[in-house]
Amino acid sequence: INIKYGIDNYESNNESRLITAEYDNYYIVCSYHPNAGAKLKSLDKKLEWNKIFKEYIKLLDAKKPVIICGDLNVAHKEIDLKNPTTNSRSPGFTKDERDNMTDLLAAGFIDTYRNLYPDKEGAYTFWNYVSNARSRNAGWRLDYFLTSKRIVDNVCDNVIRSEVYGSDHCPVVLYLNI
Repeated sequence: INIKYGIDNYESNNESRLITAEYDNYYIVCSYHPNAGAKLKSLDKKLEWNKIFKEYIKLLDAKKPVIICGDLNVAHKEIDLKNPTTNSRSPGFTKDERDNMTDLLAAGFIDTYRNLYPDKEGAYTFWNYVSNARSRNAGWRLDYFLTSKRIVDNVCDNVIRSEVYGSDHCPVVLYLNI
């Protein structure tokens, strides 16, 4: 029905990207969330973006179900990265970022992968090139499909295609009967 870029009245300084596609019965929101940056220099900007994003998504969800996909730049739980202990102050795994993800989910959304595979370890979507992390599967799960709670029963599967190369991320596929 409609394609929208960005969020009204929010200046992201090109650190985030957002595309919303409206269909008859749902929205698909594709997002790249800002990175907190080296030494967390952009953490405050990221937290501001997360707050605005959550409010935007809640407004959409009040109209019809929402499917969110993209690089949210956060490993939500310890199971979502290889080395949680040594990364507690790393961009993408700070307490503030993880708490923001918890708040987004609490606002009526489901992490479809963890809903289907709550205890699956080693399921990552990003590996740092610098340390040759992919060959050791020392990764992070930063890429997600979230859905409104009311359509989670329509989710058939969420597949991480870790065997696909070409980027430091891999594709993630959602199978949904909607």
